[in-house]
Amino acid sequence: MARFLLSWLEAAVVAAAAAAVGHQSLLGSITIAVLPVAKVFTLCFLGFLMASKYVNIFPENGRKLLNGLVFSLLLPCLIFSQLGQAITLQKMLQWWFIPVNVILGAISGSIIGYVVVILVKPPYPYFRFSVIQIAIGNIGNVPLVLIAALCRDTSNPFGDTETCSTQGTAYISYGQWVGAIILYTYVFHMLSPPPEGTFDLEDGNLPLKIPQKDAYPENVPLLEQEDSQTDSDNSMKGKISSFLVLVYDKLQLKQILQPPIVASILAMVIGTVPVLKKLIFTRDAPLYFFTDSCIILGKAMIPCILLALGGNLVDGPGPGSSRIGVRTLVAIIIGRLILVPPVGLGIVTLADKLGFLPDGDKMFRFVLLLQHSMPTSVLSGAVATLRGYGKEAAAALFWVHIFAVFTMAGWIILYLNILF
Repeated sequence: MARFLLSWLEAAVVAAAAAAVGHQSLLGSITIAVLPVAKVFTLCFLGFLMASKYVNIFPENGRKLLNGLVFSLLLPCLIFSQLGQAITLQKMLQWWFIPVNVILGAISGSIIGYVVVILVKPPYPYFRFSVIQIAIGNIGNVPLVLIAALCRDTSNPFGDTETCSTQGTAYISYGQWVGAIILYTYVFHMLSPPPEGTFDLEDGNLPLKIPQKDAYPENVPLLEQEDSQTDSDNSMKGKISSFLVLVYDKLQLKQILQPPIVASILAMVIGTVPVLKKLIFTRDAPLYFFTDSCIILGKAMIPCILLALGGNLVDGPGPGSSRIGVRTLVAIIIGRLILVPPVGLGIVTLADKLGFLPDGDKMFRFVLLLQHSMPTSVLSGAVATLRGYGKEAAAALFWVHIFAVFTMAGWIILYLNILF
C-alpha cells in the first residue's frame, strides 16, 4: 500500500511539473508571438505620429519618397544580401515548395474570396476587386518585418539571432518572385473593367461606352507598327520585332521585373554558381564590400517601411469605405484574416505529412504558415490603383492592416505551439 501511495505521489509530482512546464511554455509562446507584433505596432505608431497634423514633419511627399526608396533600394539590398548568402543549388531544390505554397495560397484564397463575395454581394464594380483583397496576401514586406522582430529577441525558438534572421529572410525572399508574377498577371487581369462597360470610379461609378478591343492604347502602336512594317517591306525582321514587343507588352514584363524581383533573380543566379558566390558573398571575397554595403542598407529597410506604413494610415480609410460599403469591408477582413489562414495551415500540414518539406526545419514551416496569415498585399493596392480602384484599395488596406495587428498575434501563438 505504501509503495502504491509512493508511486501515486511520484506520478502526481511529474504531472504537476509537466503542467507547470506547459503553462510556462504557453506564456513563452504568447510573449514570443506578441512582442514582434508590438514592435511593428510601435514603429507604425511613430510614423503615424510624425505624419499627424500635430507634428507634421512627415508629409505626404516625404512618405512617397520614402516608399520609393524602400522599394527601389533598401528592400532589394536586403533580399540580395540575405538570399544570396543563404541559397545554394541544393537548397533551391529543397525549397521548391515555397513558390508552390505561394501559388496554392493564391488559389485557395481566390476560392474563399469567391464564396465570400457571392454570399455578401458587394456593389457590382467591386466583385472581383473584393475577391482579390481576400485572395492575395502580403508574402514579402510584413513577414520580413515580423521575422526581423522575432529573431532580434535572443529567446526566440529558432536559434541564434543571425541564423534565424538569415534563414527567415532567405525563405521569404525566395517566394517573392512568384508573388510578383501573380500580381502583374492574375491580379492585373482580375482588376480589369467589367465586361459590361468601364466605370469611372472617381465620378460615381458612371457606366461608359465599352472601347473596342483594338482601341486600347497599348495595342494601337503595335498594330500601326505591324501595318507599317507590312506595307513598307514586309520583312521578317519587322515581324519578329513586332512579335517580341507584343509578347513583352502582353506579359507585362516591365511591371513584373521590379527591383525586388531583379534582386531575387540575381541573388539566386549568383548564389547557385559556386565561383560567383565565392567572389561576392564570402567574407574574404574581393567583392564582398558590395555585399556588405547591401547588408548595411538592408538593415534600414525595416524601420523605414514601418514608418512609411504608419504615416500612410494618417489619412484614414478615406471616401473609399463608403463606396465599398461596411458589409463588404467586414467580409474582406473576415475572409482574409480569419478564413484563409486555417486553409493554409491545412495545406502546410498536408505537405509535411507527404514529405514535401525539409526534415526538422521549423523556420521553413513557420514561413510557409506566415504566407497564409498576412493582411492584403500592399502591392495589390498599387495594381488596383493602376486599374482605377485606388481609393477603394486604400480603404480596404487600412482596415485590414488595423485588424491584422490582433489576428497575426493569435495565429503566431497557434503556429509556435504546433511547431514546438
